[in-house]
Amino acid sequence: MDPPIHHPLGKRPAAEDDSVISDCESGVSGGDTAAGFVPADENADLVRTRFVRGLAAHGLKPEVLAVGRNACSSVMAQARQHSFHVFARAVAKLRDGNANVKFAWYGASSKEEISDIVQNGFFGHAHGNGLRLFPQDSPLESVKSSVVDKDGLRHLLLCRVILGKTELVPRDSNQCRSSSEEFDSGVDDLSNPKEYVIWCNQINTHVLPEYVLSFRFPSPLKGHVKIGEPLRPSSPWMAFPALISVLSKILPPPDIAYIAKFHKDYREKRISRHELIQKVRVIAGDKLLFSVIKSFRAKKIPASFKANKGNEWQAESQQLERYWLK
Repeated sequence: MDPPIHHPLGKRPAAEDDSVISDCESGVSGGDTAAGFVPADENADLVRTRFVRGLAAHGLKPEVLAVGRNACSSVMAQARQHSFHVFARAVAKLRDGNANVKFAWYGASSKEEISDIVQNGFFGHAHGNGLRLFPQDSPLESVKSSVVDKDGLRHLLLCRVILGKTELVPRDSNQCRSSSEEFDSGVDDLSNPKEYVIWCNQINTHVLPEYVLSFRFPSPLKGHVKIGEPLRPSSPWMAFPALISVLSKILPPPDIAYIAKFHKDYREKRISRHELIQKVRVIAGDKLLFSVIKSFRAKKIPASFKANKGNEWQAESQQLERYWLK
């Protein structure tokens, strides 16, 4: 029987460029953690330090309030954990003993999204052509995709990811699976990747959430980086059904099916409007949403709205355009 893949965080086995940490268990750390997570173990300080150091390079100083570890307490969570180990061994056998397991960040929209991922996996949380995550030493993009919750906090998942042999997949690519059996996953740059792409048919076998990190920025952000806030694709001048109708002419049917499902969940009060917006952002992308909404409202804004809210709308449009279309 094959031995378990089991390495403490921070050590670098010869067969891996990054580390693989041990199986899910409880430990000690501070702060409140998301449902499905327990206070982190002795690796909490290392997770925190690497995160803070990764943002310090961009002039950002986050305040980390809690680091939690995936408890893997449910039967299905344990099954997904076991499946991850099985696939890691299988990929290692295919790739000369190296499964190329990395740590990577995922920016969450809320604690509720994290709990859903822990309970049900990443299905429904991936972009149309795959799940995009960011290297452990480059957390900035995941921070940008995270959302401030009602308590003023943002939440990231630190996951173990089986990359295997990677191929180049540009961000604007429509590729939705490996180009051949020679490859297992995608990256944006073969020599210095800043983004990993795990295909949709592998996101519940090749990605394992390990830690949740909750943080905030204690003062207004200044300096080199602008952290975006949610784009709101539903507005007084574009209802969600209209948005779905327009997107159905652009996005593939599976993406539209996901959006329609999330809209149904929202109408049935299973998810909040905030969560609905974030899920649509992940699937469609902010640039496409902004373009669709801008085009739609240019044609549909009533004269009374222009008279009463014209200046406010113009300022908002200019601000969004500067950020989302930069």
